[in-house]
Amino acid sequence: MGGSGMSRRDVLGGGVALGLVAALHRSARAEARVADLVARMTPEEKAGQLTVVNDPFRWRPGGVNPGDFDRDQARIAAEIRAGRLGALFNGVGAEGAAGVQRIAVEESRLGVPLLFAADILHGLRTVFPVPLAEAASFDPGLAERTARAAAREGGASGIHQTYAPMVDIGRDQRWGRVVEGAGEDVLLGRLFAAARVRGFQGDSLADPLSLLATPKHFAAYGAAEGGLDYNSADLSDRTLREVYLPPFRAALGAGALSVMSAFNTIDGVPATGNPYLLTGILRREWGFAGFVVADYTADQELIAHGFAADGRDAARIAMLAGVDMVMMSDLYVRHLPGLVAEGAVPMARLDEAVSRVLSVKAALGLFETPYRGSDPAVEAREIGAAGIRALAREAGRRSAVLLRNSGVLPLRRDVRIALVGPLAAESVNAAGPWSLFADHARVVTIEQGLRAALSDPGLLSVARGTEVEAEIPGGIAGALAAAEAAEVVVLVAGESAFMSAEAQSRATIDVPAPQRALAEALAATGKPLIVLLKCGRALELSGAIAEAEAILVTWFLGSEEGNAVADLLFGDAAPSGRLPVSFPIRSGQEPYYYAHLSTGRPESPESAAYKARYREAPNRALHPFGHGLGYGVIRYSEPRLSAGTLGWESALTARATLTNTGARAVEELAQLYVRDRVARVARPVRLLAGFERVSVPAGGAAEVAFTLRRTDLGYLDPEGRQTVEPGEFDLWIAPDAESGLPARFTLAPG
Repeated sequence: MGGSGMSRRDVLGGGVALGLVAALHRSARAEARVADLVARMTPEEKAGQLTVVNDPFRWRPGGVNPGDFDRDQARIAAEIRAGRLGALFNGVGAEGAAGVQRIAVEESRLGVPLLFAADILHGLRTVFPVPLAEAASFDPGLAERTARAAAREGGASGIHQTYAPMVDIGRDQRWGRVVEGAGEDVLLGRLFAAARVRGFQGDSLADPLSLLATPKHFAAYGAAEGGLDYNSADLSDRTLREVYLPPFRAALGAGALSVMSAFNTIDGVPATGNPYLLTGILRREWGFAGFVVADYTADQELIAHGFAADGRDAARIAMLAGVDMVMMSDLYVRHLPGLVAEGAVPMARLDEAVSRVLSVKAALGLFETPYRGSDPAVEAREIGAAGIRALAREAGRRSAVLLRNSGVLPLRRDVRIALVGPLAAESVNAAGPWSLFADHARVVTIEQGLRAALSDPGLLSVARGTEVEAEIPGGIAGALAAAEAAEVVVLVAGESAFMSAEAQSRATIDVPAPQRALAEALAATGKPLIVLLKCGRALELSGAIAEAEAILVTWFLGSEEGNAVADLLFGDAAPSGRLPVSFPIRSGQEPYYYAHLSTGRPESPESAAYKARYREAPNRALHPFGHGLGYGVIRYSEPRLSAGTLGWESALTARATLTNTGARAVEELAQLYVRDRVARVARPVRLLAGFERVSVPAGGAAEVAFTLRRTDLGYLDPEGRQTVEPGEFDLWIAPDAESGLPARFTLAPG
């Protein structure tokens, strides 16, 4: 429907054929090889195939959790020779890959090749915008292209599997890992999950330049209470199935053959020990044929959860629940052979897990080409290959979101600019979190991008002003001096790359106080203030930052951030991104998302007394989901429906006219929202049902049309069954989730 090409029935998981067995390319020869290996393996060797640890041979400083890494190459080599390891992760580079693989293939008893994995979330050496930023493009095709490029670099660097995409829905912006996903909306999350899997895996996993995708974290990790990382999730089965599972189903439907289990509990049961999730839903309901890998020590953490008595018990619980491979834990190697011998874990379950891992290795072509990715010449050809920098720049331009513009943008190339802030000239903050292998020497900072774009590089002066979270003695005075000598001030403010991602939950999601003080001082000069907002989540904006003449959300845009930002500021390209998360008025509104329920006492314009609202803020966003401006001014007409009644087996067309009263053409993202007015369970006040990009010429108009069918209006009934009920529905064609004029139609009985 519309521009999204899918229905809400698909979003809820009804009638989607996964086709996972086909994705495995299970030839008779491959099945025979796997069966033969399993039959010849000892229990210890089987447990080894289910164990992944860090790669000490190609590990480089600067990665995550380095303190936990085992750097003893001799010990790890001995474990590989003994068949006690099946995979290594976060060792990157063609040089050395063959040497590590040779230990397994030529020096172990059975010669089973190792699986090399890595955290490649938004690029390897060439870094693309963080996933949340890329979701702001509302273009899954763009995400597929950048994932394909990342896979080419990763595959050429000796990697077979990526621990991505992260497909958790992020509705609480306090949660640091919002930056890794596609935001708060189910439809958007589903589309981007499938696109990224297709991009990573390409046409064939056997292609050395493809990566096995691993959607994570299964499941409902984004529902962590209070937005606190690793925290418990307490949610209904309806919310689990309507909100948090659809992106996973989409990813598996796109062919993903690995899934990562989550850290959190659901209803008191840790995901890594949860047979309802890992076996009931994933295997029996969905027919998943690949393997499940536990997140970093998640099996061992069953003890801290109070769910397992000790390591032996944790290994038993995880294996019986459906975890096939454990990461950075030796619990399977230590305990599975004994558990099988005692009958606590059936040999059939152990063989099943090993067969899954070996089948995926076969699909990757590792038995035929175990040394794929070990040619430095191929790596040199693929890293930074022709077109990849242009793609990074395009992705950066299309991911930025213009929240506000008084008319100060775009800028002239001969304008004198004061570039201020602690985030303007650092490559790490351009690359963003989870850019473990980035080539920082080739990252274009905002300072570099603006200087190169100006008619005279000397027109740009730079002042740090403050650190991200601390004052600099005399820093504001230096920034004010630069501002006074300039015609316009560009303040780069917000979060550093280290304030988002794993373990970076925030109780208050504002711009740190030293930067707010800097903004107030700059605003007092009277010079036009443009804010470039760096963040990995929605932020609370206030004071001079919220009231700046222009606000451009630049997230963390990657290797070409500086050039992409310059393209937008000087008008070589116009902003076209839209918010995939709602920016709240106050942090205390979190979790805030547009698709909320009404409550029995909804806030109304007529009265706020005894209504569901906070004393300090109304029940709306400062900048809602879907919001974003271009360099024109777009007005929406009321929706026009082809009929007032949608027949049970027919379709209804909704149209709107978009008029551009500005002086520049705009690429507008028209969004279709629906609401079921009366249902057997309370329904959200709005749900995104489709979106379409429309080019609207300066001073002109364009029409957008969406087609609705009965299958676009379904939901889960109180018994958990997919249903569609006749009745009245509201419909909006709007620029965001909180504006627009509604139209009403009736779904006729069948």
